[in-house]
Amino acid sequence: MAISQTPSRITVQPIVPAADSDVDFGATISNADIENLTDADFDVIREALFKHQVLVIKNQGHASPKAQFEITQKFDPDSGENYGHGKTLDAKRSILHPDLKTIPHQPQVQVIGNGFVEEYEGLKNIQLRHPHHRTFHATTIPDEDDLDFTRFYRWHIDAALYGLAPPVATTLLAVRVPGGRKQTLRYDDGTDEEMTVPLGTTAFVSGYAMYDNLSPEDQEFVRTTKVEYAPHPYVWMSSAKSRSTGLGMVSEGKEVPLDDLPPIDEEKIQILPMCWRNPVTDRLALQVHPSAVRKLHLADGTVVEDLAEVRETVHRLQRPGISPKNVYAHDWEQGDFVIFHNRGVIHSVVGAFAEDEVRLFRQCNIAAARLPQGPVEVAAAV
Repeated sequence: MAISQTPSRITVQPIVPAADSDVDFGATISNADIENLTDADFDVIREALFKHQVLVIKNQGHASPKAQFEITQKFDPDSGENYGHGKTLDAKRSILHPDLKTIPHQPQVQVIGNGFVEEYEGLKNIQLRHPHHRTFHATTIPDEDDLDFTRFYRWHIDAALYGLAPPVATTLLAVRVPGGRKQTLRYDDGTDEEMTVPLGTTAFVSGYAMYDNLSPEDQEFVRTTKVEYAPHPYVWMSSAKSRSTGLGMVSEGKEVPLDDLPPIDEEKIQILPMCWRNPVTDRLALQVHPSAVRKLHLADGTVVEDLAEVRETVHRLQRPGISPKNVYAHDWEQGDFVIFHNRGVIHSVVGAFAEDEVRLFRQCNIAAARLPQGPVEVAAAV
């Protein structure tokens, strides 16, 4: 990615939501070339990311893995070069292990998708597997309805949540996108909520809207509460199952016992604020990875250790935020380059593909140099 000092021609256009949508984030970036950004270009993109949270840049299929890594890293220039999950992908029991393939010459960039790909960026004869809810949810859509109906797979933040700090930004490039049929996304949680989504969409919701829409009492609670995440969380949760909405786990006592996890370094266990502060706007986002939560640390020093209670509390706070009116479901086109603020939105994979529907994407995020900042009042008290 060449850097020069020419003035920026980039324009930022907020995404206009549908009439029945409350989505207030997302923007399209025009006149940008990821492979050839000026410093002025990046300054515009950086400001737009922290304001709009999800940025869509069209026609970037020519962008190299190196350029993708470089722009991702520039959002956190002190971050180093570690992929956001570090080496946890190598743990065979991790729920992340089957879903990603690492590009050999740019190991911070992963290949994700669906179907057989003969060769791509040094990877040969790879079988990609789009995550399907039947491998992760406690209940499933019947097989005969599988191609017409789908669910949110897992709402999450891209983060190891153990040792490595959550990445600031994630980038996604659509290299190959299958035909544009639609699916009906079902919540299946007794609410009768559903929505029509493009095949293989990535769904986003705003942590800022989640916080803003809470009652004053709940806002006070989330501002003053911290979440303790499980050690090696993606191994820990690997035997458990998710709610039908993909928003957190069902409590059945199926988590891998701590004694059966890889060796635990207590200093790597992360206790993070429930609210993360935007470094540009100072807005607060309710930013919690619901599947990985293990304990809650309350303002009065109480630690809630009952896992079912912890999960129910987090679910009650987050569930309104994933209702259809709050979801931006991106309709992918080949060459789309999407940058999202990983500390301001949560997102989910969506979709059920047929075997012959080949989808090829690149993903990049970098473990951050520092942990997220919480509310000023909490930060001052620590």
